[in-house]
Amino acid sequence: MVIKIIKQGEDIIKMADLIEDIKKSNRIDESGAIFTFEGIVRGQEENIEVKKLILSTPDIEKSRKEIEDIVEEVKIKFGVFEISVIHYIGEFYTGDSLFLVCVLGNHRGETLKALEEVIERVKFDIDFKKEEISDDGTKIIMAGG
Repeated sequence: MVIKIIKQGEDIIKMADLIEDIKKSNRIDESGAIFTFEGIVRGQEENIEVKKLILSTPDIEKSRKEIEDIVEEVKIKFGVFEISVIHYIGEFYTGDSLFLVCVLGNHRGETLKALEEVIERVKFDIDFKKEEISDDGTKIIMAGG
């Protein structure tokens, strides 16, 4: 399991890295599904062209711990074996990766549901702030947006 919030430029972890790591689980022989999600920067948002996105959180360690708590709850709820999450913060452009999730489970049903719940809970429950910069100005989106 990997749970990290990474400041832009400090480290680069790709989805392939998460998949490779999750396949090292001692539960791999019982596993039948890996589901992944990669959230990227959208260049168009509500009829505006986003020039860049700035993503931040006021307390990196607190946010990381909250993601870890979500992961543990979801693992128990759906009976999946491993969940890894990478969330980047910093300044990003269209197509840049922001949020990676990888889930290893026994069957596709509970594995997909676990993936969906991690995505939604991190989006709505963790104190991230997005600033979408466009020619029209800056739009600020707090957790849940």
